[in-house]
Amino acid sequence: MRTRSLCLIVLAAVLTVLLSQCARTPSQTVVVYVSEDQVFSEPVLKDFERETGVAVRAVFDTEEAKSTGAMNRLIAEKDNPQADVYWANEPIRAEVLKQRGISAPYVSPNAAGIPDTFKDPEGFWTGFSARARVLLARRGLKVKPESILAYTEPRWKGKAVIANPLFGTTTAQVAALFTVWGDERAKAFLDQLKKNGVKISTSNGESADLVAAGEFEFALVDSDDGASRMRQHKPVEMFYPDQRAGEVGCLIVPNAVLLIQGAPHPANARKLIDYLLSKETERKLAFADCAQIPLHAGVDTPPEVRRIETIRPIEINFAEVARKMQEIQPYLKTWTGL
Repeated sequence: MRTRSLCLIVLAAVLTVLLSQCARTPSQTVVVYVSEDQVFSEPVLKDFERETGVAVRAVFDTEEAKSTGAMNRLIAEKDNPQADVYWANEPIRAEVLKQRGISAPYVSPNAAGIPDTFKDPEGFWTGFSARARVLLARRGLKVKPESILAYTEPRWKGKAVIANPLFGTTTAQVAALFTVWGDERAKAFLDQLKKNGVKISTSNGESADLVAAGEFEFALVDSDDGASRMRQHKPVEMFYPDQRAGEVGCLIVPNAVLLIQGAPHPANARKLIDYLLSKETERKLAFADCAQIPLHAGVDTPPEVRRIETIRPIEINFAEVARKMQEIQPYLKTWTGL
């Protein structure tokens, strides 16, 4: 009898410990799906984990998924959400998730100071730490390409390269031009690219390498691609395009963070969102190899990273760009011959 009683006491104690651990686990965990490159995002998440004591379970997109894997997983899990936060590497997919009812509104106190252009007006996503679409040119050119319209100029015939507009930030660039210029002018621009012998590369990185190798005079790439080649002391220089009055402006592509509707750990989700939107996180990403542009004014940056307040951006609505991106996919497939 004494043995049986002792066993019951031990069992009760074990159950108490297990139940206590189960009760604590949700308050100590946050689950984040991440489209930003793991090499840049993981150190930030590790810092959050260390500073807050909240364990981070991160699911990273693979290179093959091209930033769509996490979004598609969130869509599939809509009725049984597993993630708390989505860290997107651009706002277009954040808009898609809003339109599908997968995100929830949350306005972080750290969103104050971030320009309204880079935030959903209803609080369904907030941008931070951006890339700019820049012209990377071979150093020493007598005439500098200072506008994306340089792609259509006869002097650059056969001398320029651009990443395939069916993928990545080039798609966002083209969709933005469609919303700002209208369909007719945007299609005419793309037709002129073909007539001027512009080479289509597989990625922004390949475009940057082709310019760095001297095979082409310039390319439209992401600012992190340009900054990395400059840090490698390649013979290139970087221009923020269309900065004069009357020109279209430079496309700024921020990261975007959002809260998942029905998040299992909503309190910790908000903590993580606040952390990502902080000036300190933006400073870290500016000095990292991704060389991202802080969206808060006054954040320290290295010499090769421009401050957001010195850049004249394209004035766009990301919701309109998201819709236009889907609309023009058949046209772009025809244009590229795919």
